[in-house]
Amino acid sequence: MDFYGTLGPACCLHPVLSRMYEVGMTGVRLNLSHGMLREHANWLYVASSAAKALGKPTKILIDLEGPELRIGDISGYRTLKTDSHVIFGQRGIPVPEILLAQGKKGMRFLLDDGKMEVEILECNSSQMLAKVLRGGILKSRKSITPEGTIIETPTLTAKDLENLKVAGQYGVTGVMLPFVRSDRDLLCLRQKLEENHSGHIKIFAKIENMQGVEALDTFFSLADEIVIARGDLGNAMPLWELPAVQKRIGAQCRRAGKPFMVVTQMLDSMEHSPVPTRAEVSDIYNAVLEGASSLMLTGETAVGEYPAEAMEYLVKTAESSLRHKIVCEV
Repeated sequence: MDFYGTLGPACCLHPVLSRMYEVGMTGVRLNLSHGMLREHANWLYVASSAAKALGKPTKILIDLEGPELRIGDISGYRTLKTDSHVIFGQRGIPVPEILLAQGKKGMRFLLDDGKMEVEILECNSSQMLAKVLRGGILKSRKSITPEGTIIETPTLTAKDLENLKVAGQYGVTGVMLPFVRSDRDLLCLRQKLEENHSGHIKIFAKIENMQGVEALDTFFSLADEIVIARGDLGNAMPLWELPAVQKRIGAQCRRAGKPFMVVTQMLDSMEHSPVPTRAEVSDIYNAVLEGASSLMLTGETAVGEYPAEAMEYLVKTAESSLRHKIVCEV
């Protein structure tokens, strides 16, 4: 079973990464929504060096921008107060141009994996005026997801294409494609990998919307592993429906013999706490019982206060679940 930690300023020190490998981490993820591959080469070097010093191989995943929509770069952060107004676009919070082009009055958008919500009051080609329905702290590069609306976006961004050109040079073993909607998205990615002499790199298809859920059976053969990415997937439905959809995807993967990963908020409380909640360890335990072949931590290791401790809880809880699973099967 694989256990991945997301690279970030909290963990990218040799002693911290060494400890994470010692407790069972098998690979790392680099989120390229926040920068280019070349810009984070030092993080990959430190991760690889830490693994090598312990005599362990490491798997390196890069997570592309893909069709995901994100807030642009802002200075510091913006406090969005409930019932206040906010401008997106020109002279406001930067958003992708495609969102301005396709945005309409009455649309609602979820920000930062649903932590905040806004409704568009006025919209033109340069800016949108919105009312804040649920406030919070907004930072650069956080997700912005249309609620109940499909915004047509290309499979790969210009940044993605540049990063794919050099992926092989940095020892990348897997590419995560966000918001997979159909087999066309995976065919596009595979073609680009082949063009860049990186056909050996595995494809991880992230399921983050209902288009991907409904089309899942049609692209099993094109993905090496399916990723149940619960952050944005949870924005595509009432949150109480998410567990059922997770179980549905897991069942489909088991029937097809396709490995799958579970990710997002596995140990969210450990960004600021040295121990997880009972609900979090139960979540990990059940994901493994249901057949997950990989688990991943995101903010817990990238920016959390206890990256090594979080990895240890992840690994030990999964190992406990595997032991119980084997006993039950016997």
